[in-house]
Amino acid sequence: MTMKTILIIIGTRPEGIKLAPIIEQFKTDTAIKVVVCVTGQHNELLDPVLGFFEIEVDVNLDVMTDNQSLSQLSSRCIDQLFDVIGRIKPDLVMVQGDTTTAFMGALAAYYNQVKVAHIEAGLRSHRLYFPFPEEANRRLISVIAAYHFVPTECAKQNLLAENVAEETIFMVGNSGIDALIMGLRKVMDNQAYYRKIMETKQIDTQQEIILVTCHRRESIGNPCKNICKALQMIAARFPNIQMVYPLHLNPNIRAVMQPLNASKNIKLIDPLAYDEMVYLMANSKLILTDSGGIQEEAPTLGKPVLVLRDVTERIEGIVAGTAKLVGTDTQQIIDETSQLLTQDDIYAEMASKINPYGSGDTAVQVQKVIKKLEFDVQNF
Repeated sequence: MTMKTILIIIGTRPEGIKLAPIIEQFKTDTAIKVVVCVTGQHNELLDPVLGFFEIEVDVNLDVMTDNQSLSQLSSRCIDQLFDVIGRIKPDLVMVQGDTTTAFMGALAAYYNQVKVAHIEAGLRSHRLYFPFPEEANRRLISVIAAYHFVPTECAKQNLLAENVAEETIFMVGNSGIDALIMGLRKVMDNQAYYRKIMETKQIDTQQEIILVTCHRRESIGNPCKNICKALQMIAARFPNIQMVYPLHLNPNIRAVMQPLNASKNIKLIDPLAYDEMVYLMANSKLILTDSGGIQEEAPTLGKPVLVLRDVTERIEGIVAGTAKLVGTDTQQIIDETSQLLTQDDIYAEMASKINPYGSGDTAVQVQKVIKKLEFDVQNF
């Protein structure tokens, strides 16, 4: 059997997290050679993930520059990725999710006439600018991709509605759950270490914690201001609960959230490494977030999620009852959070729901499918 080369392209922390289990699984396969290419879209956030999961990088493009626009990032990505793919000549290019790196990686592969496998395909909010630019990125990747690895039946139906051939769609669950299980195992074996890290950030893990994350572009401006007001009022209403908010590096987000420093039981901290975030999620009572990945991960940990967005492409969690869409209205955020903190039966019902995004065997399923595929672009 001829060895096949798969070029796996990673740009951001979520991509690194969700591709780590697949890279690890392919290490066991002597018929597949994996080449890992990092664009550097989120170097400072991605590097700790690569270290934690022991991912060896073969190519690092370092495309980021200060205050770079989406168009500048896109042009740098596709120019360099086109050259990398042309030089390596892989049998298959694999991208994950809906980032600029993923879309440019898929487009560069297409320009080189190399087939594309899209991990976590089929997510749709059905609103082109929510989230921006991710909704457009993932739709465009679906036009290019030869193989679509979807996490859920809903994602599969989205693709079928767009006339994607059913035989190219493979329902495998979400590899983020694989990564969470891998990461949680490492973290739980070193709890004293992570407890000490939290102490250095003045976080008391013996106290009830609400974890907050908010970073999406479409939230910048009035939505962020509304969320900020809600957090202040929740903190005042529940003074014995600690709210921990790892602030995104985006200066527009950080500026709006600075008033939270005035609340004694709100801790604004710098972004956490993935393993630290896993530990904090596991030790939180509930989570308020606009993150897609956390919507998927939290149910495995039994943590209810309130989604700080008006629309979400992770509709499965809403339907399953593991998450609730609360938007960015100040009063609604306060009401829904207060309900979970004061009504034990409602909290228990959300916390006990089964995670609709899989049980942690996605990487194995992806490997099985890849082994059966033909990568020749002729007649495609």
